[in-house]
Amino acid sequence: MQMSVNFLKFEKRHWWQSCYAWAVWIEAPLGFGLLLSCRISQAFQLYYIFVKRCLPPIRSYIFLPLILLPWIAGAALMHVKKPLNDRCHMGTQWIIPVVSLHAIYVAILVGFTGAIRHIEFRFDELRDLWQGILVSASSIGVWVAAYILNEIHDDISWLQVVSRFALLVTASILVLSFFSISSSQPLLSQISLRKREPLAFETMGQALGIPNSGLLLPREPAPVIDPNEPLDKLLMNKRFRQSFMSFADSCLAGESVHFYEEVHELGKIPVDDPVRRIYMARHIIDKYITAGATMEVNISHRSRQAILTTSNLAQPNLFNDALNELIQLMKMNLANDYWSSTYFMKFKEEASMRSHELQQMTSWNSPTPRLSSVHGVDDPFHQEQEP
Repeated sequence: MQMSVNFLKFEKRHWWQSCYAWAVWIEAPLGFGLLLSCRISQAFQLYYIFVKRCLPPIRSYIFLPLILLPWIAGAALMHVKKPLNDRCHMGTQWIIPVVSLHAIYVAILVGFTGAIRHIEFRFDELRDLWQGILVSASSIGVWVAAYILNEIHDDISWLQVVSRFALLVTASILVLSFFSISSSQPLLSQISLRKREPLAFETMGQALGIPNSGLLLPREPAPVIDPNEPLDKLLMNKRFRQSFMSFADSCLAGESVHFYEEVHELGKIPVDDPVRRIYMARHIIDKYITAGATMEVNISHRSRQAILTTSNLAQPNLFNDALNELIQLMKMNLANDYWSSTYFMKFKEEASMRSHELQQMTSWNSPTPRLSSVHGVDDPFHQEQEP
């Protein structure tokens, strides 16, 4: 503001004091263009995952630089043509293309968001996109008005102050609104850290409201475990699965059992609820299937590619082949050692104690025949009996 009324002046001696560093590169490819491109990338992912029901054909780290290329090309062109004067103003022939580029990206975001508006998202992704559209569109309106006034009335000092102040506030609102809303990854296990959502979910199943996800019922009957039974049948029992998972984690090979647990939770979601199934399937793929995942499982290339290139993320048999391969690996590498481990001994002790407690509770709660006699003198409603 002081500089706009010529109260404070300084000579431009360094490249970072140039108008092209701030009004071109920082504003476009590294500013509004980057923030809006992040939103478009998010809407692009959501469109493919929930509307097309398949993984996006282009990864985010490739898609984002691609849609940033027009901004980089435009900034490079302006840097070569040098259309800005000493007050960082450009001619009218440059204003229309610059404003059009901003408006086109908002229109692209509106188009992707409109295509997914019918999806019943669980974690406010659609609302965040509409907020981004509203803020960006209104900011462009304020920015255009202030910029045109700044260009046309170059000789009015108070208008220069007001218009530049409006530009500064608009840029601040944009940065605050876009960076306060998640834009890089819309599908997280920890969905939100906002104050309006105080509940923190330990698993994706709990976040999606899957019944009894991760819970052990206190009065669940003690299972009778026979080591000769198939492992896939034994893993159906929640308590045995938890014990086997603890043993596998101690052997640094627990990702297979964790994968089984997550796929088991996925099976609890009804087939007619594709949105929740897609949430869970995408979570499993990101955590266990993609190359370099945090708990990448050891499955064949054929099974991995069949999952990554599926045309329907909500199909019930998406992970069946991978699950069968991992069960065979667990039989060969973990099962025999588990039966002779302290984890199995502890599991049997807890099962016997639980069985004993349940028997006691059953005996206490079972009705027993009683003989009660109330004498006349003890009866508060005693009346003289007629002979």
